[in-house]
Order: sequence, then C-alpha cells, then structure tokens
Amino acid sequence: MRPTMKTTVNTLPVLDERVRKTATVLAATLLIAACAHVSFPLWFTPVPVTLQPFAVLLLGLMLSPGMAATTMLLYLAEGAMGLPVFTPHGLGGLAQLLGPTGGYLLSYPMVAAGVSWLWRRGSRSMGRTLAITAAGSLGTLAMGALWMMLLTHAGLTVLLAHTVLPFLPGDAVKVVAAATLACSWQRVRSAQR
Repeated sequence: MRPTMKTTVNTLPVLDERVRKTATVLAATLLIAACAHVSFPLWFTPVPVTLQPFAVLLLGLMLSPGMAATTMLLYLAEGAMGLPVFTPHGLGGLAQLLGPTGGYLLSYPMVAAGVSWLWRRGSRSMGRTLAITAAGSLGTLAMGALWMMLLTHAGLTVLLAHTVLPFLPGDAVKVVAAATLACSWQRVRSAQR
C-alpha cells in the first residue's frame, strides 16, 4: 500500500502542473475571444479593426512557445466549431477561417510561438521587445495580405490599401502596449525573486 501512496503523492506535482497549464491555455483563449469582440468594421475592407493582434502578441510574450501555439490552435478550433470567439463582424465558424480574415487568424499560432521563442532567446529589453512584437505584427499583416491575394487576385496597391495600411497605426499602439505590459511583468517577476 505504501508504494501506491508514494506514487500518488509523487504524481501530484505533475498533475498540478498539467492542470495549471490547461487552465492557463483556456483562460488565454478567453482573452483572445474578448479582444476579438472589441471590433470596429471599416467600410472599405472586409477586415475589421480588432484587439486580437494585441492579445496574440501579449500571449506570445507571456507564454512559452509551445503554450502560445497551443493556445492559438485551440482558439482557432473553438472558432471553427462555431463557438462565438471570432469577431462578430465576420462570417463565423469555419467560414471565418476560410474567408477574408482567414490569413490573419491562421497566422496566430506561428506569430505567437515565434514571438515567444525570440523573446526567450536574449535580452528582454524594451527596445528588443518592441522589435520582436513589431515583427510579429508585420507577420500577421503579411499573412493577411497574402491570404486576401489568394482569395481576390487583387493587385499589390489594392491589397496594401485594404489589408495592411489601414491597420498600421492601431497595430503600432498594440505593439507598444503588449511590449510595455510584458516588460513590466518581467520586472515584477525579477523583483520577486
């Protein structure tokens, strides 16, 4: 009987860690969904302005690369199943992943994991964090433009005018906000050690 109890006691920390990670991933998908619902349609493009990119960048900085990618994949799966996690200004469900905003959405796992991986590979200074989050934001915009090009066969000027340029000012604010929050969080954690 004792060996069984010992085995059970030794597995509790592992189980606790799995529960913590699962809860973190689920909570992170709720954050992205909430940010998706902060959404403003633009009359000249089917792509609305949302806070999703902010959440993707912030979670990329806060989570490990694996957890960041898992979070984004779970979020996309939730949306594909029809849960109301995508912006209300879209088609919803799987159609949203295949529609005009699909490129942005499908970039999230790669962008979040990439931001996470880069941030953990060197100094976590504000300047470097800004550069990493800016690169992540540009990656999302590039995937969104590429997807729209595949759907519409539009020229470069039209693509830039509908999928990239209108979002640059807002994305700059999201980049700074995500980088500032992550660097502040890192300073607090360092001070607690």
